[in-house]
Amino acid sequence: MQDIRQKAATVRLVIFDVDGVLTDGGLFIGDDGQEYKEFNSKDGHGMVMLQHSGVQIGIITGRTSEVVRIRMASLGIEHVYQGKREKLPAYEELKALTGLGDAQIAYVGDDVVDLPIMTRVGLAIAVQDAHPLTKQHAHWVTPSGGGRGAAREVSELIMDAQGTLDDALSIYLN
Repeated sequence: MQDIRQKAATVRLVIFDVDGVLTDGGLFIGDDGQEYKEFNSKDGHGMVMLQHSGVQIGIITGRTSEVVRIRMASLGIEHVYQGKREKLPAYEELKALTGLGDAQIAYVGDDVVDLPIMTRVGLAIAVQDAHPLTKQHAHWVTPSGGGRGAAREVSELIMDAQGTLDDALSIYLN
């Protein structure tokens, strides 16, 4: 775990997949074709706290959904890449945009399509219910599954490693 904390201490950008990471992977599609997703509010608050601590957040997802755009806007996340079936070009673009190196970036995924990025970043994270091969290539696996608190766990791990978690939580105790 010490190695994971050392990797987390250098992270300046966390990139999350959406389906299976920020959601449980279920897709609700109405008769009209409208897509619905369930997001965890605790995950969202963790992501907001992480941004307030100075760590940027990005989203790279293979699907395109208006609900994702709305949710990410509500969390203040500016780096949102949707409809990226091949995720690596979006990763390279985001890396160039932020000026960060691989070692300063964490990626959170759940399936084999995430592996091209996970094998490059400084901190590769898989959610608990990820595909076995994805978990095999992760530096850390969250205790919770996608859409069930995993993003909160990632946020708090990084903040704790960077010494910002106690201050972020202390405002709720006064």
